[in-house]
Amino acid sequence: MNEVLQAMLKNYPLDSTENYENALKEIVQEIVLLGLWRARFFEHAAFYGGTALRILHQLNRYSEDLDFSLLKPNSGFQLRKYHQAVSAELVSLGFEADIESISKDDAHNIDSSFVKLNTAKHFLIVSAPRDLVRRVHHQANIKVKFEIDIDPPPGFSTEGIQIFRPAPFTVRTYTLPDLFAGKLSAVLCRTWQHRVKGRDWFDLIWFVASHIPVHMGHLRQRLLQSQFIKNDFIFGQKELKESLNQKLEGLDLERAMSDVRIFLKDKRQLDGWSKDLFKAVIQRIQVTPD
Repeated sequence: MNEVLQAMLKNYPLDSTENYENALKEIVQEIVLLGLWRARFFEHAAFYGGTALRILHQLNRYSEDLDFSLLKPNSGFQLRKYHQAVSAELVSLGFEADIESISKDDAHNIDSSFVKLNTAKHFLIVSAPRDLVRRVHHQANIKVKFEIDIDPPPGFSTEGIQIFRPAPFTVRTYTLPDLFAGKLSAVLCRTWQHRVKGRDWFDLIWFVASHIPVHMGHLRQRLLQSQFIKNDFIFGQKELKESLNQKLEGLDLERAMSDVRIFLKDKRQLDGWSKDLFKAVIQRIQVTPD
């Protein structure tokens, strides 16, 4: 096994099939980031979303997708021009992965790609125990989607944060108050009724517990773009909390917990979840002075 890969695996509790899959997925995410950096991707884009919180700010849950935003709108931007750089980085660490484009979502201004690798084969590559390898279906795959908003709402700030694995490099990312704005926008604007994103509510607790204020200017721009509010609508701290409490009323707490549970090392983090807890969390949200 590659020495760098071996060192990265030491950061994970490798005692189950689920933990090996989570470790592999997160390592692939970090390799994708390195490949993008080598191709100067971060001169044009910034990292945001739950995986940015996980990798850059040690959010205590795993995450699925890599979400990026252009620094300014560009309808002609394509992720596929970065596939080769990402593929070369994966190959250098011993991975055998396919990278494919996903049909562009013009309705949401999103361009997407995904990395796909065979689970059992890569369990062997990272020297997983044979009994765990045998439990994996031979056609099962690990997939990591990475996508970019090519028409981002304005009003955000970025910063550079260093990553030291698999090699030292710097990722451009939204500042934490703007990451919080993106998370609150997701909480308010998601309309799925049967696939509740408990991860959004988990992250909401993390922001408040970390004493991070939300940048209301950027949140407003996101809500305007999503047509959650109109341009003449006053939307401040009071309106934000009222909207979140309304969203909470319709939240299926059991579905939310089920969604996030598979991303947690310690499932006991959900023991205290209740609507009263989230009411208290919402009440404690602070905003940045604009």
